[in-house]
Amino acid sequence: MPIELKMLAWSVALGLVHVLLGAALTTRQRGLKWNVGARDAALPPVEGVAARVDRALRNFLETFAFFAAAAISVVVLERGDGATALGAQAYFWARLVYVPLYAAGIPYLRTVVWAVSLWGILQLLWALL
Repeated sequence: MPIELKMLAWSVALGLVHVLLGAALTTRQRGLKWNVGARDAALPPVEGVAARVDRALRNFLETFAFFAAAAISVVVLERGDGATALGAQAYFWARLVYVPLYAAGIPYLRTVVWAVSLWGILQLLWALL
């Protein structure tokens, strides 16, 4: 299997971890009754780590579709090379590191790591242009 698709699969797994971690942290704040209920009532937003993990998930979702489309296109069009392999790996590893950085509230470094993930997507895109 091409490395671009392996990194895509690992990125899907990372997305699921994002969702599950966010749900667990939100449930910790709001309680199990909220989690299993209909969630009809308006509630104040979650705070602290739960809110930061939620924002990290939103950020992940903003870039994931672009990464997935580029990774699949690179493989289907047989445009993969060392740069696309490195780009796919950079995207995944940067997104993995991004989660604890954002959860811990670490500024600046978090932005640098985000930029690395963007660079990874651009490596895939450049192979397609």
